[in-house]
Amino acid sequence: MIKRITQLTLGISLFVVTVQGQQKPDTTKKVIHYANEPVISSIYTADPSAHVFNGKIYIYPSHDINTGKPSTNGDHYDMQDYHVLSMDNIGTPARDHGVALKLSDVRWAERQLWAPDVAVKNGKYYLYFPARDREGIFRTGVAIGKLPEGPFIPEPTFIPGSFSIDPCVFQENDGTTYMYFGGLWGGQLAKWAKGTYDAAEERKDLRKADEPALTPKIAKIDGSMLSFAEQPKDVVILDENGKPLLTGDHERRFFEGAWVFKNKGLYYFTYSTGDTHKIVYATGKSPYGPFTYQGVVLKPVSGWTTHHSILQFKGKWYLYYHDTQLSGKNHLRNVKVSPLEITPGGKIVTIDPIKT
Repeated sequence: MIKRITQLTLGISLFVVTVQGQQKPDTTKKVIHYANEPVISSIYTADPSAHVFNGKIYIYPSHDINTGKPSTNGDHYDMQDYHVLSMDNIGTPARDHGVALKLSDVRWAERQLWAPDVAVKNGKYYLYFPARDREGIFRTGVAIGKLPEGPFIPEPTFIPGSFSIDPCVFQENDGTTYMYFGGLWGGQLAKWAKGTYDAAEERKDLRKADEPALTPKIAKIDGSMLSFAEQPKDVVILDENGKPLLTGDHERRFFEGAWVFKNKGLYYFTYSTGDTHKIVYATGKSPYGPFTYQGVVLKPVSGWTTHHSILQFKGKWYLYYHDTQLSGKNHLRNVKVSPLEITPGGKIVTIDPIKT
């Protein structure tokens, strides 16, 4: 009989074999040494959107739970609420501020509170979150709070014209606010390829391998922070020759999990490649792009999904991400943080989440 024991303090997965009542190491199994430890272990968390508000780091993750549902189209990722975490400093324990928003309080949503993000304007905090409506279509909702940790009160309906998953909100210094969003496969981006929802469309990447890949989307948010100020536009990602990345280029094409930040006047569009399990980045001179692919931010983590955010805190850059160290299960994840280096020339130094 083989048993799996996870030693959380060491970040090591150790397999042992029970032989005649005694446990002996199984040296045929790979031992994993994690580069970083979970920021919290009392609940399962994933998809961290991290921000600095009032001199403190606030993390807005998905809250993973074990529902026992099948993994088809991500149905086992059936989150029911959001918790907000905070950290006074990098390296200090994260505090769980408890439930900030419940699915049952969102009138229009039926299930699956997936990866959220937050923006602040005029002293109010706006939580943007995807969920399936009563017809099974992913939409983006808004909930408003007076404090960064919530609680958040949801608006009665979703943002008109919103679709797909993984809203990422980027704000310029003048307060202009943009939302990036989109996800392939279970994220339904292919279902919107013709401009309207096609419930019958099930092809994962939709286009042929030598055709331009489906793109994430961007829309400016209006002054109310509750609606789009324009129709969503394509975010085009180019290769080194100035050509759009192709559908068959799974090492570089967009899959989900956009995150945008600005450094020294340059916009960084970072995202997950999905089935090749990397976080990569592209850069551009406008929040609308186009963005030119540059390289890998984070090598594959333990677990299938990878999702992240990047922030600057006290003059240093950090990457928040998740893996499955605590559970070993793809739908029960834990948030981590790693130092991030950006060279004087603007290149991101690749991070390996596993010690070698």
